[in-house]
Amino acid sequence: MKRTLVALVEDKPGTLNRVASLFRRRAFNIESLTVGHTERKGISRMTIVVDGERTDSRKVEQNLEKLIHVLSVHDVTEQAAVMHDLAMIKVRTSEGARAEIMQVVSTFGGRILDIGLETLMIEATGPDDQIDRLVEVLRPFGIEEMVRTGCVAMVRERGGNAGRKQEETRWPG
Repeated sequence: MKRTLVALVEDKPGTLNRVASLFRRRAFNIESLTVGHTERKGISRMTIVVDGERTDSRKVEQNLEKLIHVLSVHDVTEQAAVMHDLAMIKVRTSEGARAEIMQVVSTFGGRILDIGLETLMIEATGPDDQIDRLVEVLRPFGIEEMVRTGCVAMVRERGGNAGRKQEETRWPG
């Protein structure tokens, strides 16, 4: 089972290197690591996904908390949270397949970023399993290039939809 950790860190030189070095030294395997700015100046947010079968996420959490510039670490796997990836996918297309690909993308809630003579560039966001399904549907058309951000996660507000474990985006397929 994948475990998702969220760490708030000071936005200082060397912070990412310290985190990566910790994973290397302790032989922790990272499934996904995403870093970005937060609403607070000087604070970044890391979303780290590890394979809970091969890596003890509690040890990862404890070791991260010991690092300089790490302010807090929380395992959000069991919390009501929205967990999304972003993917950009460039697909080969011919005149006859273009409309079909565009329909598939629309069905999966994606959007077309660029239309070329021989390719379409697609953007899709959502839980990783739904992006995986979109990729599998697009694969027969010929994927030229693809990039994925990795997971970003945010815990839901208490109350309201807090009883739901993860966002349940309904995509066909």
